[in-house]
Parts: sequence; C-alpha cells; structure tokens
Amino acid sequence: MSVDSLAKASEILPDIISLRRKIHANPELGNQLPDTKAAVIDALSDCDLDIRYSKETTGLVVTLNGVNPGPRIMLRADMDALPMPEDNDLEFASKNHGKMHACGHDAHAAMLVGAVKILYEQRRKLSGSVDFFFQTGEEGHYGAKVAIDEGLFDAPNQPDAVFAIHITPLLDIGKVVSKAGPMLAAADTWQIEVMGKGGHASMPHDCLDPVPVACEIVQALQGFVTRRINPFDPVVLTTTMIEAGTTSNVIPESARLTGTLRSTSEKSRSIAHEGIERIARKIAEAYEMEVNHSSSYGYPVTINDEKFTRFAKNTAIGLLGEEGYIESKSPMMGAEDFSYFLQRWPGAMFFLGVKPDDASLAVPCHSNRMILNEQGMAHGSALYAEIAINFLKGA
Repeated sequence: MSVDSLAKASEILPDIISLRRKIHANPELGNQLPDTKAAVIDALSDCDLDIRYSKETTGLVVTLNGVNPGPRIMLRADMDALPMPEDNDLEFASKNHGKMHACGHDAHAAMLVGAVKILYEQRRKLSGSVDFFFQTGEEGHYGAKVAIDEGLFDAPNQPDAVFAIHITPLLDIGKVVSKAGPMLAAADTWQIEVMGKGGHASMPHDCLDPVPVACEIVQALQGFVTRRINPFDPVVLTTTMIEAGTTSNVIPESARLTGTLRSTSEKSRSIAHEGIERIARKIAEAYEMEVNHSSSYGYPVTINDEKFTRFAKNTAIGLLGEEGYIESKSPMMGAEDFSYFLQRWPGAMFFLGVKPDDASLAVPCHSNRMILNEQGMAHGSALYAEIAINFLKGA
C-alpha cells in the first residue's frame, strides 16, 4: 500500500503546501493557538471524524475508526512557533512580529492533515483506530505533558503505540533518520549565584570578589564533564550567561551564572546536576564565599522503543527504498516533549529530510532564515499514513 500512500500524498501536496503556508504566515506561541487550530479544523471539514478537544490547550485529537476493532496508534504533530523574528523574503513570511515557524511545526501539522486525508479514503479497509494529535506548546511549554496529565489519552483512548515526525532542513528529501534507544537529549537549565562582599576595585583584599570565583567555577565544570562523566553516556554542559557588576571601579557583591545541561540518560543527568552544585559550593567555600544553586528540569530523554523503531524503519524502507533510511550513529542533543509519550507507550520519532534544492540555503531549525523544501512534505504525509496502515494490520 506504500505506492498508493505516496501517490495520494503527491496528489494532495498542493493542499498540504497551502495549509503549511497559511500556518507559517500566522505563527502562534505556547499552548493557545486558536488560529492554527481553526486552520486545521477547516482543512478537515470534508471528513466525518471524531474529535476530542483539550480542555487546557487548543490541542485536538482527530480519530479515525476502522470498520472493525483492532489496535490503536497515535500520530503526533506539534503546531506552535518560536518567539523570534523571521528574516526570509517569502510571500507567506510571518505576519506576526517576533514570531516565526523556524522549527517546522507548520509542516508537521500540514503533513499530519495530509495523512488524515490519505487514511480517510482507506477507512473501510482498516481495523482499529488512528488518533491524529495536533499538539500545542512543544517549544518549552510542555504541551505533551499537559495533554497526558489532563487525561486526553486515558482509557478507552489509550494508544498501543505512538509515532512522530520532525523535519530537518539539513537532510536531503526522500530520506529519514532515526535510531533505537536515546534519540534526543534531556534539556535542563541551572543557575548559580556566588555571594561575596563588594567594595572598591582598588582594594580587593578588603572584599570577597565573586567574579574570579565565578570564572573558576565555569572552568571547573568543563573539567568535571571530561573527567567524571562517562564519554559513552555523554552530557553537554554549557555556561551561557555570566552577570556581575555595574561599573569599572566597584567589586560587586555577587556574580550569577546560568547554563544548560543536555544529557542522554537519567544516570548521567543525575550525576551532572549533583556535580554542578557540589563544584560550585566547594570552590566558593575555598574563597570564603557561599553559593545559591538551583536547577530547572526540562524535557526528559527521548527514547525510541527498539521493536517499534525496527517496525518503523522497515515501513520507511518500504516507502522510500533502502537508501531512504539512515541509521543515526548517536543521539542528537536537542530535546523534545514527545519524550513524555515515549515514557508511557512504545513508539519512535523519525527525522524527515526537507533540504532546499539550493543547498547553500540549508540552515538548521531555529534559524531566523530557516526554509524547507515543501516537496518533501509528501514523504512525511505518506510515512505517517503507512506507519498507521502497517501497525493496524500487524506488519
């Protein structure tokens, strides 16, 4: 059935592109996306489908039931944009100042609508149910967790498996990449405030200068990663902000450090967080100072289920050919709230190539100049559909 899915996706691609451009021109942030929700519902108005609405967000679950009972699979697309400017000269560039679909969520939503239409035509051949989840708030607003916590996928709507696609403009169209096990990192932030004693810059001996102590902590954290973290269970620990002082002749009373921690297992995540606090405190004590430390835990590690990843890989190869699937050699250090679904149910996330025809224009997601090859969205819609078809028939 893969040829039919891809042929149908190519046939409806103009509609998929049109929807993607409509969403792209009107980006919305967080968990309240009324215009995006309306665009999706309007695009599906010609299909007779069951819809469940989130009470906490503007997310929605569109359900397609086959003619006979069977397994249930959830296909997910996120819909929110980023709080950043767009610097592309496009007819459908963002109309909302300071907001941009720079991570491809507009394409995800449009591709999933395409999958609904592909499967809707084949609904009388299906046994089981497909939930198409149009999710809000992936960009730091915990949209997936909100949906799970409010019971949107509780029985009798609990899925047997879950699947998501994320585009990447750095990979050729017609190709997908993934792997079993950790696929994306956990993403946390941390803050350290070094508490000293301020005074005149000409008399540091009468002060407790927090600035060099803060600098020493930064350096020590890098050594900690290379000497205390297993390189085969890696973390990325980065200090991204240093704040101290107000003028050139005053030693400040405090210095503040802020950073991010990316990890690919709960073990390395825990070791790193404990180490950050311990190193900062001990170094400060050596200089007779104290620290205030805090951590903010973000999305957990995105872990693809081994069995389901193998199934999805075979489905992708059946759709795109042997060269269409690329096995990732290592996890990516970005983070995804689809991880919350993968903590509960078996499933996987795949990355879909949408590299522009002019490779010099290929920039990563979250760039203010990110563009994509819209022809690649046909592969995304077809892959969503084929995953559902093959899962429901027990392939």
